[in-house]
Amino acid sequence: MDSTGINIFVAAHRTLTEAGGWIRLAAPTEAVMRTLQIVGVDAVIDCRETLRQALGG
Repeated sequence: MDSTGINIFVAAHRTLTEAGGWIRLAAPTEAVMRTLQIVGVDAVIDCRETLRQALGG
């Protein structure tokens, strides 16, 4: 994942939050999760290990 992907997630989070919605990332790879942690996005966007967890099941 590069800065373009990170910016897309942040923009989606902002837009959805302003509209009363939410976004969760389901089953990110270790490399993606590591990148999100390095830049601090994991503190803003909820990341779950599975799709079921992300959907609240």
